[in-house]
Amino acid sequence: MIDILWAVQDKLGCIDGEAMSLIAEKTGTYRVEVEGVVSFYAFFSSVRKGKIVIRLCDDIVDRHAGVFAVAKSFENTLGIKLGETTPDHWFSLEYTPCIGMCDQAPAALVNDVVVTNLTPAKVKGIVRTLKKTRDPRALVTKTGDGNNGHRLIAAMVKNNIRHTGPVLFDKSPAEAGLKQALTLSPGGVLELVVDSRLRGRGGAGFPTGKKWRYAAAAQAALRYVICNADEGEPGTFKDRVLLTERAQLLIEGMTIAAYAVGAAEGILYLRAEYRYLKAYLEHILARRRSRGLLGDNIMGKAGFHFDIRIQMGAGAYICGEESSLISSCEGKRGEPKNRPPFPVQSGYLGLPTVVNNVETFCCVPPLIARGPKWFTSIGTPHSSGTKLLSVSGDCTRPGVYELPFGVSVQDVLDKAGAKDPAAVLIGGASGDMIGRPEFQRRICFEDLPTAGAITTFSSHRNVLEIANYYMDFFIDESCGYCTPCRVGNVFMKQGLEKIMQGLGEAGDLDYLRELGKTIIATSRCGLGHTSPNPILSSMKSFPLVYSALLNAHPNEFQAGFNIQSALDEARVIAKRRSLIYDVSYGDEE
Repeated sequence: MIDILWAVQDKLGCIDGEAMSLIAEKTGTYRVEVEGVVSFYAFFSSVRKGKIVIRLCDDIVDRHAGVFAVAKSFENTLGIKLGETTPDHWFSLEYTPCIGMCDQAPAALVNDVVVTNLTPAKVKGIVRTLKKTRDPRALVTKTGDGNNGHRLIAAMVKNNIRHTGPVLFDKSPAEAGLKQALTLSPGGVLELVVDSRLRGRGGAGFPTGKKWRYAAAAQAALRYVICNADEGEPGTFKDRVLLTERAQLLIEGMTIAAYAVGAAEGILYLRAEYRYLKAYLEHILARRRSRGLLGDNIMGKAGFHFDIRIQMGAGAYICGEESSLISSCEGKRGEPKNRPPFPVQSGYLGLPTVVNNVETFCCVPPLIARGPKWFTSIGTPHSSGTKLLSVSGDCTRPGVYELPFGVSVQDVLDKAGAKDPAAVLIGGASGDMIGRPEFQRRICFEDLPTAGAITTFSSHRNVLEIANYYMDFFIDESCGYCTPCRVGNVFMKQGLEKIMQGLGEAGDLDYLRELGKTIIATSRCGLGHTSPNPILSSMKSFPLVYSALLNAHPNEFQAGFNIQSALDEARVIAKRRSLIYDVSYGDEE
């Protein structure tokens, strides 16, 4: 379904009612189901858009880097407002959440072409080129480093690899891990992964070997291996670099997983924002098939058959959650599934399914080739190996850093050249905001776990505005299925804004804490389990910022009641101001 919708969107610039009806007829489903899928994903539209869609990233890092001024320049140059399309249907202009380019912000997607390091001064030249050529690829006059210069990528994106480690950027011989794995039984491979204490790099840290064992033990004729390449967490871009520079390693890791659990089919779920990498990844898959590294009897191993297809996402943060991702692969809205059963028991198409992210699969070949003792010698007792970190924000050396687990936040900040760091967000929107007293804490599962994003903020940034932005993000990205997440996050944001307006009291802090705990405890999936974190963690780390805005009211009047705000709706309905409460009433006369 998703593939069909992409094809129609590309051809028509939208998926209108007539197209939905035809798709429903041809796929044996109902029009309402097709419309439900179209309306769920940000990159699909039922309204015709321009042939060239300019999507400006409005992540907090891009905002601080000046994206609002860039947006204004685009509006003035194109003669349209954000969210509009030019009368000739050539250009549409809109905002989009994080596109995985925080290390080179402000950035935008022009159709599938990434444009980085934008400034208001560059906009006229960009629009002039697009109007002249009608081809976004003409914007790429110089490609980035590494495989960004490959003919099938040809992107101006930079890898910004600042520090390499012994695992992900190891120079071991190609396919060393796969060759070693195929000398062992599937159970032997599982034992090595368990002994390595490898934990999922997506943030939750579930033991990889344990997950694989559950899938291998499930009774089924067919099993699946899925790579989660939907890194939508704001501030995260490490998987982008791995997909660009270490695609062979990733696919090797998926192949080892398939051998260990007995899977014959694999899916690489690629986020829409990385669609510019699809042709290159298809090329890598084709090369591996031609070399006997995918397909039937891999590397001459009789009976070991495994192949991978790429499934494009279409813009939905929730699809980073594994059951939502599986729903999307099945051609549905990316809504989370009830658990249990877990994906390793009943996942894609109801079959046992292993889902790991890009970095996790990339760790597998070197640990198999060099052994679990080598792998556990790196990091901490409970966090083996290295962690790839995406560092951005107020620093002079944004980029990716492969560092051993256990590294302190301060060490990371020093390496990245953080400028006057006052607050650091560990783990993106769903992570923890910490202040200077906690900079000696360590990046590891037993202290500060993270999927990889580390965003630095200098002392002149407003912590509450940052928290408010992330609450906006979660409200927009919630699938809306369960009430605690759909409604609770709105109440959290309203409570925060009340404090920001100077109308809050001490009791409002208690209200936010209790509401946050309720959302975490009762939401259906991981989004709701972490969405209150921007407020809860900033309240914990920056209590003085909150308390400075609170009011004390000995006469028991509530600061939260604002008579002017309360009368706003009445003014609109009556189409006049209030004689009593508008102090300037009649001054114009």
